[in-house]
Amino acid sequence: MLLESEERGDVSVVRVKEAKLTYPILSAFFAEVRQLVEAGARRLVLDLSAVGYVDSASIGCLMTSTGCSGQGRVLVLSGLQPRVETMISMTGVHKIIALHATRPRRSRLSDRGGRAAGDA
Repeated sequence: MLLESEERGDVSVVRVKEAKLTYPILSAFFAEVRQLVEAGARRLVLDLSAVGYVDSASIGCLMTSTGCSGQGRVLVLSGLQPRVETMISMTGVHKIIALHATRPRRSRLSDRGGRAAGDA
């Protein structure tokens, strides 16, 4: 699986560089996220701007990733393409994980689930 990760201060950004986030590649994705959390990442942004399709297993994996939030941690999904955003909204994930149209600036990440002031 093609992933890039970088640290920006206290924010860890994981960029998924795959057109599809599907069951066959989820173990590598989840391992990367888990490794960052275990290394102490407090604010995690999953940049899905390259991803045009997610399957139900991916949705489940994202829900499992919510275990990365809480305990002072923030998890944000960013850069969602329209089809992916529709899947996220249809399944209710957007009620649990903060969404940003683009990768948020570090100052926009807050302890309120990653929502910037004024976001609904």
